[in-house]
Amino acid sequence: MSQDAAPPVTFADIEAARDRLDDESVVKPTPVERSTSLDDVTGGEVHLKMEHLQWTGSFKPRGAYNKIAQLVAEGRTEGVVAASAGNHAQGVALAATKLGMESTIVMPNGAPQAKVDATREYGATVELVGDDFQAAMTHARELVADDATAFVHAYDDPAIVAGQGTLGVEMVEDCPDVDTVVVPIGGGGLISGIATAYSDLSPETRVVGVQAEGAATVPDSLDKGLPQTLDSVDTIADGIATGGISELTLSLIEEHVDEIVTAGAASVAAILSESLDVEDERVLALLCGGNLDMTMLQTVLIHALTDREQLLRLRVRIDDRPGKMREGSGVIADHDANIQTVRHDRSAPELDVGEAYLVFEVETTGASHARSIIRSIRDHGYEVRHVNA
Repeated sequence: MSQDAAPPVTFADIEAARDRLDDESVVKPTPVERSTSLDDVTGGEVHLKMEHLQWTGSFKPRGAYNKIAQLVAEGRTEGVVAASAGNHAQGVALAATKLGMESTIVMPNGAPQAKVDATREYGATVELVGDDFQAAMTHARELVADDATAFVHAYDDPAIVAGQGTLGVEMVEDCPDVDTVVVPIGGGGLISGIATAYSDLSPETRVVGVQAEGAATVPDSLDKGLPQTLDSVDTIADGIATGGISELTLSLIEEHVDEIVTAGAASVAAILSESLDVEDERVLALLCGGNLDMTMLQTVLIHALTDREQLLRLRVRIDDRPGKMREGSGVIADHDANIQTVRHDRSAPELDVGEAYLVFEVETTGASHARSIIRSIRDHGYEVRHVNA
């Protein structure tokens, strides 16, 4: 953007969006909470903006309502179309329904079922097309046949960016005088709006954007000076797995964002990583919400419990005779550990005839408890192996 060119989104646009978002049944104020545990880990003073508690579970109604409200005021549009993996879908559906407009949302076939169901419950017609966001986007564009239908982009629209910027104003009001704010990036609409707000209200605050390592397009885009896209993304955070940004969001990131880092996930992951030093700083990290469905959350929890040895898988070699399962289970029960599952495995090639494995999945209190259980099983004369890996 040349020095003489008007900025695509201004603070005045954000103020106008805030005036439109005066209905708390569409967008409500969300709290800020201090995290003393993150203070201890980072050496900073960490506050969390809990935008995941917003209606629909994310910030998306802010931009969607601002955009659709302007379409309604123009009076030329009868319905809207959008493409989304889930968060933008719900935001558009809620906003359109509140404003009395029909909405059609195109979502990838792999979109979390909870988000598909929620989008329908907010009043939208949902079409499942393609295997990723880009395929859904292509089909959604095809549905916009005339002026009576408008496409609502997830991030490549000044009205969307201005609506998301209202969150930045709220963050400044909630938690003034912070040294650093940390904002997740998918397509860049959220950080573009928030950074524009901070540039006007608190220019001394460092604005840091975070992308998931497996979906990071901003660092390459900044290096090359043009928006870059990825053919595929690899991240558990489906809400920021857009695989691309736009010229609009890239220009605003270049203008207003101080630093970009990549991490395994988003804002809190960044301040826990070596990529971002916030020691002795007052930090506001944004939890913008809606990035994991319940199935993926279960997978993450199982992985974490396994890593901490609070979920223990043991393979115990036994003579395949009556009473052996009861005996092995009793040893574990003596340690007040909960057996989730147990099964026989008689097919392993290293077993002799008349032998079997008992495979236990056990809940423990941690590594020390796990080691004591394994020692006791061995003391009872059994060969036992920890097979979590």
